[in-house]
Amino acid sequence: MPDLSSELESFASELDAAVEAHLNWSRRVMRCAVLRTSPGEDVLAAEAHTLCRFGCWFVSKQSAFEKLSAPRTQRLLAVHQSMHDAIRSICEDVLAGRPGRSADLDVFEDTQSELIHMLAEFKTQFLATAVRHDHLTGLPLRYGLEEEFIELQRVCRRNSLMLYVAVIDVDHFKHINDTHGHPVGDIALVHLADTLKRHIRPGQPLYRFGGEEFLLLMQTRSAEEAALAAQRLINLVRETPVMVPQTGPLAMTVTMGLCRVKEDMELHAAIECADKALFEGKRAGRDRCVVAPE
Repeated sequence: MPDLSSELESFASELDAAVEAHLNWSRRVMRCAVLRTSPGEDVLAAEAHTLCRFGCWFVSKQSAFEKLSAPRTQRLLAVHQSMHDAIRSICEDVLAGRPGRSADLDVFEDTQSELIHMLAEFKTQFLATAVRHDHLTGLPLRYGLEEEFIELQRVCRRNSLMLYVAVIDVDHFKHINDTHGHPVGDIALVHLADTLKRHIRPGQPLYRFGGEEFLLLMQTRSAEEAALAAQRLINLVRETPVMVPQTGPLAMTVTMGLCRVKEDMELHAAIECADKALFEGKRAGRDRCVVAPE
């Protein structure tokens, strides 16, 4: 398993700490029930679900959860609020000398159990997503590439389309790193990924393939259409310089090797074919697309 980024490790630690804070919150509730001492405003206030440590943390990270599943995020918010509403009602009864209602206790137990279960599922999903995506560009890595390649082969056969594998490589990337530093190199890779994502068609998966290489799966109606689409991307990269803080715009070009996927061609063979075309493009002067011969 690849090393997790420090950002993800921090996020996972914060999630664990937030869950632990809620368990500590539950202990205060227990003391209220047994000793009849106030559990605090983050339990008794009408908006307690927004005041507790977990609630504050979750709202600050809500967009990250919504990227995984907006409906489940909304469900988690509703469950959290219901849990607070139920325990507030119980504590109010206890502090007033009244017995709590069993219905409130049932809701509290059910919602707390669901909350902990949903957070565990989210954490598992965060970790699984992290090892399948490049933390720098946000693009998927090679995990799942073969399955997607096979599925697109089926789609193209069914719809009488052509499938192409394109390998895209930044020209003179070592020079960018050596001259401007690795942080600028990272900015250049993010810029390239964003440029490609904005201009490729829906249904054309783009991967960070390694280092300064990217891999694109293209569906087209003809060889001419594939070549034109590839050249359009080459031109866009050349015409859209990288904006580097303090030093200003930095010109960047890419070379692309393009291979048409033949009937029953396996992924490794298609990538090897595109790599050979890429090498020809580098040897011919870079900043161009070379289509492998049929």
